[in-house]
Amino acid sequence: MSATPPGSAPGLAGYRPELGPQVLLSDALLQGAATVHLVKDTAGGGSFRVGPKEHFLIARMDGSRSLAEIGEEYAKEYGRRLDGTRWQQILRMLGTRGLLAGAPAPAPAPDAPAPEPERGLLRGSIRLVADADATTGRLHRLVRFLLTPGWMVPLVALVLAMEVLIAVRIGELLDVTRELFTNPVLLMGAATLLWFSTALHELAHGVVARHHGGTVAEIGLRWRLPVIIMYCTVDNYLYLGTRWQRIQTAVAGAVMNLLFLLPFCALWLFAPLDTATHGALGALLLLGSVQALAMLVPLPPLDGYRIASQLCGATELAASTLAYLRLAARRDPAAADYPRRARTAYRVYGLGAVLALVAIAAAVVAAAHRLITT
Repeated sequence: MSATPPGSAPGLAGYRPELGPQVLLSDALLQGAATVHLVKDTAGGGSFRVGPKEHFLIARMDGSRSLAEIGEEYAKEYGRRLDGTRWQQILRMLGTRGLLAGAPAPAPAPDAPAPEPERGLLRGSIRLVADADATTGRLHRLVRFLLTPGWMVPLVALVLAMEVLIAVRIGELLDVTRELFTNPVLLMGAATLLWFSTALHELAHGVVARHHGGTVAEIGLRWRLPVIIMYCTVDNYLYLGTRWQRIQTAVAGAVMNLLFLLPFCALWLFAPLDTATHGALGALLLLGSVQALAMLVPLPPLDGYRIASQLCGATELAASTLAYLRLAARRDPAAADYPRRARTAYRVYGLGAVLALVAIAAAVVAAAHRLITT
């Protein structure tokens, strides 16, 4: 199929445009007062935003419809027809970006130096595997049975039971956590296990994304001394098939952190251990739970923020919320221009973020009071 349609307006009617297989389209997303769709070129790595009308046209360019047929659907939906000039503008934009099947890839910017990986003594990153997607694929084949409801439901039930137990015995666990920090050997062991848990956290994001058809771009280490963490980059997270799949991918890391604690919880409850080891395991359960639940706080750049963004159906949720709330607080007439869905989403997210911060502050104060007065 030719990527370039005939030049004259009448000749456009029979042309059947088709997007390249590397093109991904997102769902409708709120951004400020507007609704946008993201378009990503996985081959070139670029992405851009289009409005609902442009998305309506682009999403129907699958090679099975002619421009005349797409134009009829557009006219029924929006009550107006596109002329040949407008069609040429749209097709030229897609063609020059290399998004139409058969179109040449856009030429790279002249004299654009290849990006160098950030790496230094105090901060930097390094890839651990050459093909992150293939590595994640192998891991997915090994553990995908755990992602079925028959396994996941009882595992999540055990995690919830563990968290209830931790909440009931929080005073005891705070005490043993304080004691852990006086024992360097056990503290180092607990810290090592928690670091390993963060590595599994990142891999869990990649495996669940792969389970839903996603692509993992990188697996590596990133350091901001003295902190060294593992990272796993899901290249097309925002383009996974459904909102629920994107939420599952975002929450997978915290769930993995908590699943990691289950065998240690069993040892803490049932194994005949000396007092120091028993206390260290209790401290590990508390610290590991705090680590997992902290990732679910709905503030950027945490996983909870990605979950909140999906629940609200928004991109750049925090910035859009701040902008709207400032307008609403000043009683600016521009706030009324936001559609009802956007106003509801930004108000709910703003309130939820404030409540989360208040809950965290209250928990920190309560824990500090317990440690100081006991």
